[in-house]
Order: sequence, then structure tokens, then C-alpha cells
Amino acid sequence: MRPKAGSVTPNAVFLNIPYDEGFRSLYLAYIVGLVHLGLEPRATLGLPGGTGRLGKILSEIQGCRYSIHDLSRVGLDRTPPFTTPRFNMPFELGLAVAWEKLNPAKHTKFVFEAKAYRVQKSLSDLNEIDPLIHGGQVAGVMRELCNAFVRQRNQPTVPEMTETYKNVSRRLAKIMADAGAKSLFEARAFRDLCYESKVEAKLRSLV
Repeated sequence: MRPKAGSVTPNAVFLNIPYDEGFRSLYLAYIVGLVHLGLEPRATLGLPGGTGRLGKILSEIQGCRYSIHDLSRVGLDRTPPFTTPRFNMPFELGLAVAWEKLNPAKHTKFVFEAKAYRVQKSLSDLNEIDPLIHGGQVAGVMRELCNAFVRQRNQPTVPEMTETYKNVSRRLAKIMADAGAKSLFEARAFRDLCYESKVEAKLRSLV
């Protein structure tokens, strides 16, 4: 359930990450890892395009206590007929930076990357920020999520989170079939992935 206008959900995390098959394993790792930490992933999946989309993205960021911005896909999109860089992730990061500067008590952002020092070159305005380096690996995403969201009690271990990831991965085909989804990057599939991750994480906590 979305918060009322102007309110912030304390455990909600806005995910600013690529939606493509090449990022599929890390996409799932973010969802599983955040849910395992007792957080609620939010995404722009399902938001309509065209007029008003920018305002809706900003509203999503404003409604979340945290946001994660993965800048690891800075290379060119080589899909014909154009070879273009991806600007959506840094653009949405810019929105979060501005919101955090104006409302530091309401929002905290985290920047994730695959390679150390690359952000300092590709986006030098962020030199004051130390990105969390996941190395392009599922275990790396889990590790850095634990570094970003340190809990006082019941902090899951990376092996526990990785085991949950493996168990949810085995059910991906069924999740997509039940949702009637053509890919995991659809609103219903995203919701069902969050639910399955929550169920599996809860089972592991009882073991």
C-alpha cells in the first residue's frame, strides 16, 4: 500500500536499477536482500509512460525513506540501430540527491557500483560519496546491502540471504507463469517476487 501524499514509509527502498536480462541475477539479489533485511523494495515498474511519469517517479522517491542507485551499467547500449549510454539511472539519482539535500531527515540514498573508482570518473560530482562496490556478483550485492542497512537485531548473514536467493530462483518460471508475465521486469512479477522472497526469508528465520 502506498503512503498518503507527503508521507514517508520508513522501511521502503526505491530501487533505481536496470531492467534487462543482463541484470536479472542482480535484480533478484536486490529484491531478496532487501526483503531479508525487513525492507520493502519499490520500483518504477508499472508506472505509465508519457506525460506525468517524471512526477510519479519523484513521488516514489519522496515516499521512500531510502533509495538505491546502481550505476554499474554505464556502458553503451549496443542494440541496433543506436548505440547510446543509459541516462535513466544517473538522472533518477539526481532527483534523489536533490530530495535528500532538501529533506535529510526524510531520505537517505546509497550508490552501488560494480567497479571501484569508476563513479569518480563517470560522475565526478559524486566524489563526496563512497559507492558500495558489489563486483557484479550476487554475493557482493548481499554484502553491500548488509553494509548499507546495519540492523541492531536479527541481522541476516550473507549465506542465509544467498540461500534464500537460490530457493526463490528455482521458482522463477512458476512466478512468471502465475503472473502471465513475459519477463521478470513487470509490475505483477515484481510484486510476486517480493512476496516469495518474504515467505522464504521468514522460513529461514524459523530454521
